[in-house]
Amino acid sequence: MISSLRGHVLHLDPDSVIVDVAGVGYLVAVTPGLAREFHVGDETVLHTSLIVREDALSLVGFRDRDELGVFTQLIGVSGVGPKSALGVLAALTVTQIAEAVDAEDDAPFRKVSGIGPKTAKLIIVQLAGKLIAPARAAGPAQSASGSGIAEQVVTALVGLGWSDRVSREAVAQLTITAQDTVSSVLKRALSTLGPARKEQSGV
Repeated sequence: MISSLRGHVLHLDPDSVIVDVAGVGYLVAVTPGLAREFHVGDETVLHTSLIVREDALSLVGFRDRDELGVFTQLIGVSGVGPKSALGVLAALTVTQIAEAVDAEDDAPFRKVSGIGPKTAKLIIVQLAGKLIAPARAAGPAQSASGSGIAEQVVTALVGLGWSDRVSREAVAQLTITAQDTVSSVLKRALSTLGPARKEQSGV
């Protein structure tokens, strides 16, 4: 079982990356948002899921284990394959998925390509009680002030040209403490996103 990879980026595509690990290149499917974070030559660590089929072995990779855990839960839902599960994680953050399941709101899932109304309802039913939004689990560190800083950083990133979804994904990966300021969190978010650039509307 290949559960993680550490190596250098050899090649990039919109939805995959090849990681060189000790001279062996591993092709890993990723979300478009994660693919945009990489540059050829970067050293990276990916948490991976090995998908075994009769005719192929394939890897799906994520920046953190929270996303990997949600992916694992999603592919356990009837009618949700690896491609559809990756599509859900490309469109929604871990927090948004957990909150939608908790609220029994299947609308966000129905907006994902490849997820129909029946499958969206199955996601709600079969994942009920299995997901905890990171923001809720974070405890005192994610206080009201931390939430306010996060929103200000998202607004700043959008102003720099990043889409709202990508901005929120980047901020969601950060731990905001009582000592943090908007400036310090913004710097950390930019370090994960790379140089600011204009993105097409709706990406």
